[in-house]
Amino acid sequence: MKSKVYFIPVKDADDIPAVNRQLVKLLKESRILDFIGRSDKVAVKLHFGEEGNTGFVRPQHVRVISEEILSRGGSALLSDANTLYRGRRLNSGDHLALAHEHGFTREAAGLDIFIPDENRKEDKIDVAIDRKFIKTAKVARFFVEADAIVTISHFKGHILTGFGGALKNIGMGCATRDGKLAQHCDVSPVVYTDKCIGCGECGTVCPVGAIRVENKKAIIEKPKCIGCASCMAACPTMAMFIDVESGDKTQYKIGEYALAVLKDKKANSGFINFAVRISQECDCWGLENPRIAPDVGILASLDPVSVDKASYDAVNRACGKDIFRETHPKQDGVKLLEYAQEIGLGSLDYELIELS
Repeated sequence: MKSKVYFIPVKDADDIPAVNRQLVKLLKESRILDFIGRSDKVAVKLHFGEEGNTGFVRPQHVRVISEEILSRGGSALLSDANTLYRGRRLNSGDHLALAHEHGFTREAAGLDIFIPDENRKEDKIDVAIDRKFIKTAKVARFFVEADAIVTISHFKGHILTGFGGALKNIGMGCATRDGKLAQHCDVSPVVYTDKCIGCGECGTVCPVGAIRVENKKAIIEKPKCIGCASCMAACPTMAMFIDVESGDKTQYKIGEYALAVLKDKKANSGFINFAVRISQECDCWGLENPRIAPDVGILASLDPVSVDKASYDAVNRACGKDIFRETHPKQDGVKLLEYAQEIGLGSLDYELIELS
């Protein structure tokens, strides 16, 4: 049976009241959050955005979803795990401060924030899944022990997976730093010398000293590289890229990590993708990203595979081409969706229910 994906169009993402009216209608007519019970503890997974980035889902939209969750009697917290790369989201204190700076206060977003602390053993948990690439996933305990999960994702391009949506948000986003390293560890960036300006920022942030600058170009010593992706986040010109073989393997690991988080919550999880302000790169980039597509709309489903596939299809229809393959020709994000279907996370076959 096809999974249901609900879609409502958005003409102008900068018209926040208009977007919120569409979001209210989507939540009401889809009843996408009906799985939340009166005593449920709900983890609301989202991305608060790296410093310098404004592409993240706005707190005003998050508030609409927060109020809908609370109206069902559940208790909830907004949450994200810390990053592997160096930046303002590397530790819980700085991460929380940045989230507040980006407007995610209780007054604006409707809920308090909880950022799991990497230094607290009780904030981490190992989840045995015994899959092809990951045997034991290392994730933030909060997401595993919550009664329900609501995932709010900004649908956009991504240097490693072609595009990022619900699966990327859950699989990579709920992992501890050790878990993120396990997903990245086969990834070795390459330097696009035509874009490299020799600024040395990549070498400054590299935790293992694997990068040096010679003749005004960065050079990566691959035997030293641990695949943490700090250099990619630090590069001001996006000169660091991932080779295709490593990127494919990382996608499969992301799928397995998503399975670790969701495997006991198939009846208690919902996914909302904002396909608006669609940028070339992830919201982890600490700089403004070029827009690659027009605003499309908001999609919601109980199936993370279907909601990502429907979002992918909708954006490409709006562009008249596969904009994600055009901007990231070495990455095919559909591989993640196909693998996620294979391991039982959801279905590529969906019924799109359009709301006006």
